[in-house]
Formats: sequence, structure tokens, C-alpha cells
Amino acid sequence: MNSSNRIDELFARLKKEKRKALVAYLVAGDPDLETTARLVPALAEAGADLIELGIPFSDPLADGIVNQLGCQRALEAGTTLPGVLKLVERLRHEKCNVPLVFFTYYNPVFAYGRQKFESDAVRAGADGLLLLDLPPEEAAQDLPPGGDLRRIVLVAPTTPEARVRTLVSSASGFVYYVSREGVTGMQQNLPTTLGEKVSFLKKSTPLPVCVGFGISNPEQAGQVASLADGVVVGSAIVDRIGKLGRSPQLIPEITSFLRPIAQAVHSA
Repeated sequence: MNSSNRIDELFARLKKEKRKALVAYLVAGDPDLETTARLVPALAEAGADLIELGIPFSDPLADGIVNQLGCQRALEAGTTLPGVLKLVERLRHEKCNVPLVFFTYYNPVFAYGRQKFESDAVRAGADGLLLLDLPPEEAAQDLPPGGDLRRIVLVAPTTPEARVRTLVSSASGFVYYVSREGVTGMQQNLPTTLGEKVSFLKKSTPLPVCVGFGISNPEQAGQVASLADGVVVGSAIVDRIGKLGRSPQLIPEITSFLRPIAQAVHSA
């Protein structure tokens, strides 16, 4: 496995520093690719340690209404998978070194060509891939083991323990734990079983465990960071992008929203 992967380097450094990671999610191309190209470095500067780029798809089943609308806006702006790959290439060319993970349904990848997508993603500068609707057994087929793209897996509260072990055994980079059942979206309260679920996951894998789906304020982020290795904030960012669109206030508003969350995560 390629030892220079940015995800591995990030979590090794944070472990040494006894700090937790803030993961920010946005839909690539929402409201357009030019804005995403400015948002990614701004989010990193505001404290995001890793950024998940959603590849827009017309039927995003695991997403709540906020992220579905983000996908719709990106598609209406003409965002395509080749366009997202070019965006990553541009970010790397502009010396933006934050780890980047593609968060995608299988359909766009299948249409592009699976192996071509993986090699083009690595060439562009992506570090990881989360295929939302493809079982990891299938995700591992036809691909060289230990490739350069880290394989992020999603674990839900309803995933049986035996299945959890199978999932994490095929993962690399980190494990993404969905803190609530159902689709993505902002939540008011954290589930009471979160601590024991994260504890079981951490016993099941040496990989870092990041928790997401529903985190929207510094208090929640700090609570989750005290249990897990990383905290994912997504819908709350996409919601603000939806409200602000191409407004000049977009980047200042989102970075001022993210900074206190980053502070809570990094000091947990």
C-alpha cells in the first residue's frame, strides 16, 4: 500500500498530537465548480482536516433533502464526473494539499469505467473513495489490492456485528460511522448508544473511526470528537451553500460557521 497517502499521514499526525479530525462534506459543483474550487481551500483554512467531495448523481438514495438539492444544483450547473476530476487536478496544481475523498454512488463510476475512474482519480490527486451503494466485496473485485485510493466504508447503527467485521476488514483510510439510521440530514440530538457503538467499532478495526450524519453545531461536534477519531459535518454546510448560492458572502459565512466547530473538534 502506498505509504504517502494523505489520509494515512493526516491520522498518524493527529494521533501523535492527540487531536481529532474535522471532515467537511460538500457536493462538487454546488453551486458550480468554480465556487467549489474556492470553497475547498477556504474550508481547509477554517480548520477542515479532510474534505469529502460528493460526486453529484440524479438519484442519491442515501441522502436527505438538503444533500439531494445540492446534487440537483450541481447537475443543473452542468457538473460531470470528468469536470470533478479536473477540479481536483486544479486544486492540487494550486498547492491545496488537504486530503480529498470522493463520496459517490456507483452509477456515475460504472458509466465512466471503474478502473479508468480509479486510475484517473489517483492521477488527479484524490486520496480516498467511498462507494455508497456498492458492497465492499464487489468494490474489491477486479482491483489490485492495496491500490493508491483508500477504501472508506460506511457502517450504520443497524449493521450486524458480524457484518461490521467483514466491512472493516476490507477498509483502508478510515471507517465512516453513520450516527443515525436513515438518510443524511441535520439532527437536534445525538443518539444515546453512540458511545458503545463507536467503542465496538474501535475494537473491531485499527483504522480511525469518523462519525457523521447530523452534526451541525460546536457542542455536538465536541461530544462526538470525545468518542471518535473524527467528526463529519456535511448537511449543515450544503444547507448554507443552498441558501447563499453564488453570493459574495458564501465563503465568509461558511468559514465563520466552520471555525468554532473545528475548534471544538480539535480541543476535544
